[in-house]
Amino acid sequence: MKVILSEPFTNGWVVNIIGLASDEPLWRRVGLRKRIGIIGAGTAGLHLGLYLRQHDVDVTLFTDRRPAEYRGLRLLNTVAHHAVTVDREIALGVDHWPTDAFGYFGHYYYVGAKPEPLRCYGDYHAPSRAVDYRIYLPRLAEDFLERGGKVEYRLVKSSDILALSQRFDLMVVCTGKGAFGQLFPVEPAYTPFDRPQRALCVGIFKGIAQREPRRAVTWYASPGAGEMIEIPTTTFNGMQSALVIENIIGGDLEILAQVRYDDDPRAFLDLLLGKLRKHYPDCAERIDEREFDLANGPLDILQGGVTPTVRKSHVKLADGKLAVALGDLHVTVDPVLGQGANLASHAAVILGEEIVRQDVYDERFMEHVDRRRNDRVLGAHLWTNFMLTHLEALEPELSLLLKKVAQHRELADVFTDNFNYPERQWDCFASVERMHAWCESWLGETVGRESRADDGDRHAPPGHPAAEPDLGRAAGARAG
Repeated sequence: MKVILSEPFTNGWVVNIIGLASDEPLWRRVGLRKRIGIIGAGTAGLHLGLYLRQHDVDVTLFTDRRPAEYRGLRLLNTVAHHAVTVDREIALGVDHWPTDAFGYFGHYYYVGAKPEPLRCYGDYHAPSRAVDYRIYLPRLAEDFLERGGKVEYRLVKSSDILALSQRFDLMVVCTGKGAFGQLFPVEPAYTPFDRPQRALCVGIFKGIAQREPRRAVTWYASPGAGEMIEIPTTTFNGMQSALVIENIIGGDLEILAQVRYDDDPRAFLDLLLGKLRKHYPDCAERIDEREFDLANGPLDILQGGVTPTVRKSHVKLADGKLAVALGDLHVTVDPVLGQGANLASHAAVILGEEIVRQDVYDERFMEHVDRRRNDRVLGAHLWTNFMLTHLEALEPELSLLLKKVAQHRELADVFTDNFNYPERQWDCFASVERMHAWCESWLGETVGRESRADDGDRHAPPGHPAAEPDLGRAAGARAG
């Protein structure tokens, strides 16, 4: 093969090749190395960096946090990684917390509907897991360094990005700190809210007994007050319970986002216990009140809010190169459905695949990236916004669907496993007609079989032996 390098241009070199075509990327065939700069070292930045290092791409991460600093930080978030994300972690070689020991197997549901609450259970096709990010992120940062990745520990401002772009073929921004959010314009068609829709109180707590016989998330809704996700989470002192308490602004639970634990820990815990007994009794009844407290100390709690936002996926810098938005900077979702980190990982690996596959990083490059990542990323965003608005008063169409999920275990399994595939969930929730069709399509195949099986106890509430998970199914082979 004969290679002629012409003068440089903004996305690399003009290369003339005389020889046979090859499936191998152009940059690899001619011995050039791609250089990618990533601002931010969360899930998006680390998964992208690790993927690119697997493919021998030069990567530099910019972050203001060293691995040793994480243990002393306030709780960063409470994040569930679903099975599809665990599969990506296995592929990236960072499966440090095997799901047989650290995972959970499905969802219990509690919806405080009238006249009786709805209770049910659904299986995943394979386990999910949650690890305190003060443990998770520094461990992956060490993996990245061990595999030849470079890290520059400093605060990067949005005004620095043009100078940095001179060193790289592509800049990827994975943080909304400072003015980075202003660098990427908001997409109004996907951003109906200009403020948080819930006041959040999020913490990791000890003294809450895990579900038996196997661990599971419990997802709660108290119409008119809010929602809560209880997540079995690995933290510094072992497996504890993360409570993601989503409080409707102006409702009975909003006070949980306002009263500070640090001002009077006992008063805060008593307030929280009272609200749990009233709104989420299935959680309250498993609490040992003598032990109940933040799991590791006063840094294990966050209070605030998130405004659901979609920003433009990329911008062209003054030098003609692109800067790409990734993770929460691109699409910020409320945590009520636990989608954020899973979307970040999904989008990061797709971006990595396109960086490796393509030779020019221009508008056409971003068309490929957006086409591949947007169905899941935007589907999750739209589904989350739908649930935020329709759960507030438990609108009739949503109430009917949840009742059918509670009545039919097969439907509950599909609903639960689709937390891995939010685009499929949005296929169901995008309209009332779709919600009815989704239920009918599944129930048409299963209702006759259920009626013949004489398994009337199958849908008993949690705690009843008939309601416990099918462990063989939950621990079965991974898919997708």
